[in-house]
Amino acid sequence: MTITARLRPPQNRVSPRAVWMWTVSDAVGSVVLTGLLAAGAWTVWFFRWSWIPDWVVEYAWLVPVVAGVVSVVDTVVSPRWRYQAHRWEITGDVVYTRKGRIGRSWQLVPVGRIQTVDHTQGWFERAFGLATLKIQTASHAGSSSIEGLEEADVRRISEELAARAGELKDDAT
Repeated sequence: MTITARLRPPQNRVSPRAVWMWTVSDAVGSVVLTGLLAAGAWTVWFFRWSWIPDWVVEYAWLVPVVAGVVSVVDTVVSPRWRYQAHRWEITGDVVYTRKGRIGRSWQLVPVGRIQTVDHTQGWFERAFGLATLKIQTASHAGSSSIEGLEEADVRRISEELAARAGELKDDAT
């Protein structure tokens, strides 16, 4: 079997709705984290335990404020960067993915090595009509996943890949 893929940006992007899903998910995490830090800062200020230095008590409020500002910036910027970087493509014999904006991860999974193809959908994904395609090989390092795809596309792709993997199954798995 010859692999025809070459290292280049895969053609397909994830669904544009993935940006909103990642934004909402990041926002929820940011609110929870900032709330917990605010509760901790209030506790330090309210009880003023003698073992805590005075300067920590005076400036404890800075921790949730800084975390909140950083979280807002991250919530606005990260999902858009992630959307620009996440790409995927399925050729006749290879599933090709790329992830990461700063540190890039390129992955080529030969279709003949695929053992299972799953589609999963968490509750955030369900709310946005999205799903995740999971491709597993005998090697953990060869497994891949593509997040943020349209639910109907994931169903179709998983069925097609499973059928094609059965046809191309080689003896190396």
